[in-house]
Amino acid sequence: MRIGDVAGPAGVSTQHVRDLERLEIIPRSVRSANGYRSYTRTHSTAVVAYRALVAGFGVAQARAVMRAVTADDVERALELVDLGHVAQQGARETVRLASRALDALAAEPERDVRAEDDMTVGELAGALGVRTSTLRSWEAYRLLVPARDARSGHRRYSPDIVRAARIVHQLRLQGVRPAQIRAVLAAAPAGGEVVELRRVMAERRGALGAASLAMLDAAAALRDHLAARQADTS
Repeated sequence: MRIGDVAGPAGVSTQHVRDLERLEIIPRSVRSANGYRSYTRTHSTAVVAYRALVAGFGVAQARAVMRAVTADDVERALELVDLGHVAQQGARETVRLASRALDALAAEPERDVRAEDDMTVGELAGALGVRTSTLRSWEAYRLLVPARDARSGHRRYSPDIVRAARIVHQLRLQGVRPAQIRAVLAAAPAGGEVVELRRVMAERRGALGAASLAMLDAAAALRDHLAARQADTS
């Protein structure tokens, strides 16, 4: 094969193929007697697999996987793919937990909240039905970061922090670990109403679904490359 035969099916430029070879993401080509690079089906499937892995797992993970394959460490490549699926499942769990917390918040009585409606630690503890020491433990886990009154130094909980505290409270009641709660809070934009946050979660579920399908395509492309690689060496 010539370099154009490798680049064409993958939808990339010949320069991109050279770059992938230089970065050891695809195997080295063989120089023929006339000085031209010579390629095989292994190179073609490697470029296609890399492109699919980028779409499913991101550039960094795709490079790591293909470099492992090129270095004949297929076990490491498969391990990296598995780690990508684990991360994807973690993201799904975060969205699921956030949705559960939002359902619980929606069931609570509505209250008219104004921007100046800061609460003290005692007021927030009373509203949630927890001890003030519980709020401080949430701070220790970096789940809440209240402001401090400029004069007294006392904690002041803004409406956004109060909303975060309500989410934390609901998730802790369900036994969710602090590390998972931090991920949920990061996924829930500050200041959003429950309806808006549900829309955000729905969008993220859709994005995760698309990412999972891209991962399936990447796995098929990688399997095809491994088969071509084995055929070339047998």
